[in-house]
Amino acid sequence: MMHLTPGAVARVSALALLLGTIGLPAVASSSASSASSDGSSASVGSSSTSLETSSDSSSGGEKKVADGDYRVIEVAEAPARAGTVRLKLQPVAEEAASIGKKNEFFLYMPQEAYDQSRLAQGSVVTAKARAYGLEFAGGTAKKPFFLVVADEWFRELQTRVVKL
Repeated sequence: MMHLTPGAVARVSALALLLGTIGLPAVASSSASSASSDGSSASVGSSSTSLETSSDSSSGGEKKVADGDYRVIEVAEAPARAGTVRLKLQPVAEEAASIGKKNEFFLYMPQEAYDQSRLAQGSVVTAKARAYGLEFAGGTAKKPFFLVVADEWFRELQTRVVKL
């Protein structure tokens, strides 16, 4: 039997409810997982393995991504992570204002999720803060294709063997 704290139950319930409202059953694995239904699909990853900002290497600080539109300025394989694609994203607002590259970040996602998203260099994706983390949506319909779940929530989604 698995024992969850009341806070963990609330987080798991909220995430399951969210995934249900966008037509996606929740399925979790060790690093990133896929959820799909009715031809729509999204992938789920933890914030510590899915996001990287330029400040991560020097300060180890919290990874923050603001709500808004981001242009995919680079797509590359992540050689240290088999089956993973690295997207370099830059805020569209900065691009228009020519402010610079300080808010660029990398989004790591499974190759399969990238293929299904139909994204390419030059595409625009929308990031939206959610109670569980971040939702990334793209295309003309702005359908979610990748959910970045806060680490504390993601840990609660992990399957664990329970010995009786």
